[in-house]
Parts: sequence; C-alpha cells; structure tokens
Amino acid sequence: MSERSFTISGLAASVAGTQILSGVDLEVRPGEVHAVMGPNGAGKSTLSHVVMGKPGYEATAGSVTVDGVDVLSLPTWQRAQTGLFLAMQYPTEVPGVSLDDMLSNSFDAAGRSTEGLSEALSTEADRLAFGREFLERPLNVDMSGGERKRNETLQLTVLKPKYAILDELDSGLDIDALRVVSRRVEVATNEDQLGVLVITHYNRLLSELKPDRVHVLAGGRIAASGGPELALELEESGYADYAEPDAA
Repeated sequence: MSERSFTISGLAASVAGTQILSGVDLEVRPGEVHAVMGPNGAGKSTLSHVVMGKPGYEATAGSVTVDGVDVLSLPTWQRAQTGLFLAMQYPTEVPGVSLDDMLSNSFDAAGRSTEGLSEALSTEADRLAFGREFLERPLNVDMSGGERKRNETLQLTVLKPKYAILDELDSGLDIDALRVVSRRVEVATNEDQLGVLVITHYNRLLSELKPDRVHVLAGGRIAASGGPELALELEESGYADYAEPDAA
C-alpha cells in the first residue's frame, strides 16, 4: 500500500438492517482515476454514502483511510477535511446560501485564506461555461440537472481536495457539458494530482475522463477489475454475467 492513498479495505455496510456491501477493496492513489461500474442495485451509490458518512448507512466491517487516516469514526465534515469530496448524484438545493458563501465557510473551517476566492470562482465558472450569475444564487436553486453538475465540478476544482468521489457525474449532462466537465476533472488529476473514484453506468463519461482502472461492483463486492478495456467490454456485453436476481 502506498503512503498516500484513498484506501477502502474489506468494507461491509448495511442500510436499514439489510446488508448491501460485503467486503469492498479499492485503492486510489494521487493522480489516478478509478471507475466503478455495475448493475442497478449493486451498491455503487451506497459505497459513496458509506464513505462520506451519510446517516442511515452503517459500516459494519472494514476500513476507509485517507493518506493513512481512518475516517469511518469521523463525522462527515471531518472526513471532508481529510481531503475527501463527494460530487452527489442528486445535488441538493440549499435555499438562502450562495455558492460564494458556502465555499467561504468551507475555507474558513479548514483554516484556509479566502483571499482571491471570488476571482477563482469566476475563472472556474468561465472554464466550465457556468454562468457567473449562479455564483450568488442560492445553491442549486432553480438550476437544471446539468447546471447542478457544473456547480459540483466548480466546487471540486476550487476546493482542491485530495480525492474525489463522483457519483454519476454524467447524469443529466448533454454531450457538450459532459465533455467540459470531464475534461476539467481530467486536468485536475494532472495539475493537482487529484485522485478520482468515479461511479458510472456508461462508458461515454470514460471516453473523456480516462480511467486507469475499471472495477465491476456486483453482489456487494468488487467482482472484476481491469484496465480501460473492461469498460468497453461492459458496453458490449452489459452486466448479465454479474447481476444477481436478488441484488439489493
């Protein structure tokens, strides 16, 4: 195991008393992109929720470490401060709180200077073709699905975490928006050595955000791993070889 890594070891988890994850093992190093694919109900989003400590999702075995720090005993905000970031599948509306205010508070909580933050927000908004008028609008309020995903990506690139979990970042994006967002994340893996765990159903995202490794999550565990060619195989054959009739 490398000294610096986002490592999931033997992670088992349940939701409302039902076991969903049965021993997941993954390691993402700085600058790497790992894709997690799999059939519906396999536990892909559950994995992201457990890692970030969403209420109702209980880790029952295993560990999750960020550069050697075990985060499972920490509240969500402290997990974020270790360097984890989650781009949610369904970003939440936060009435009364602007993106600028939210990120300013995030910087303050981490002991980071907010000097130059407004300029950074404007620069990133332009890079993502995200209207500057959204920067002072209540977070995600009256935004389309694609606008929310650009918003999530902007937060990622400004906050500069060590590792990002992207839960179906491609959901709600048209081809042009997908290209802009995925290429910006790809740049962050090179410029900032961002490690990425991307959860997706489709190879179209991975044609832009190039994965180093592709994993199939099925039956609550990693059922197969390989290079980018595995995603192409799944595009052709689907998940029939991995799906379980009684999958949660």
